[in-house]
Amino acid sequence: MAKPSHLIVVGASAGGMPALVKLVSQLPGELPASVLVVQHFSPDSDGQHLVDRLARHTGLRCRLPQNGDLLEDRTLYLAPPDRHLLVREGRILVTKGPRENHYRPAADALFRSAAVAYGPNVIGVVLTGMLHDGTAGLEFIKRCGGTAVVQDPHEAEYSSMPETALRNVAIDHVVTLSQMGPLLARLTQQESQPGSAPIPEDLIQEAAIAERVVGNTEDVDKIGQLVPITCPDCGGNLWEITHGKVLRYRCHTGHTFTGDSLLKSTQHNLEETLWVALRMMEERKNLLTSMASRGESFYSVQQEERIEEIKKHINRLREFLINGGGGTSGSTVVTPED
Repeated sequence: MAKPSHLIVVGASAGGMPALVKLVSQLPGELPASVLVVQHFSPDSDGQHLVDRLARHTGLRCRLPQNGDLLEDRTLYLAPPDRHLLVREGRILVTKGPRENHYRPAADALFRSAAVAYGPNVIGVVLTGMLHDGTAGLEFIKRCGGTAVVQDPHEAEYSSMPETALRNVAIDHVVTLSQMGPLLARLTQQESQPGSAPIPEDLIQEAAIAERVVGNTEDVDKIGQLVPITCPDCGGNLWEITHGKVLRYRCHTGHTFTGDSLLKSTQHNLEETLWVALRMMEERKNLLTSMASRGESFYSVQQEERIEEIKKHINRLREFLINGGGGTSGSTVVTPED
């Protein structure tokens, strides 16, 4: 095996394994590139089983990599369960670093490290999947001179990942799976290029933070601006990244989010908070009911009035949640006064 002239980095999520099988079956066994794949799956999944499945459909050597493995051509590497897959100086890094967009492994993390290490000789591919992983990563690749490819969203089993990439990044090729294999083979036949422009310093900094697993506030201050938003994963401060066109946020421990994924997370947290509020109001109603049952005094009449009032608020909040209001902007919730 020789050193690869190119890196093909692939991100896939829901519906990804059938798409990956179809893609790798088209790639020639003599491909002068390393193919590195992030497929979102459960942390307790059997990664080797997935590698074996891919190996049955391609002439490429398929591996579940170990930290420190050399990058070799004609080889496919699948990110292990619950581990980030990164590259540096011709070697593979397998780390349990902070999640990015709530994912580990994350396509964005792989794409960024590949872009910093291989510059214009990186081809980024986003396949079927839900939500937004891979979008920021394709922008990293483009900023370093590489090539961005997405599966045609009309063909994808789940179109969210390719559609989000198309909305936010200048994609070079939008193709069906049947066209993608020959396209990637052609792109890897192009002569390996030295970097025509320097790799952006902010991406070098972010790649270094990911490699070290944890950063510090001084590192993040260099690439972003502190904003009054907290990290949904660890509760720390968030910095808004000031480079690139894709809106992104990062905390100093390493969690990163696109604006879209952060919004999705805050909607989820808001809904959880409202369900807790509903539970607390139900408990308050039950307590007031017990207090009112103790007698027929004026105090008991007051409690009955408060019970009727809190029942109204419970019904309104329950209706709000059942109708999906917890994720709707512009909605208001009226809560009972103490």
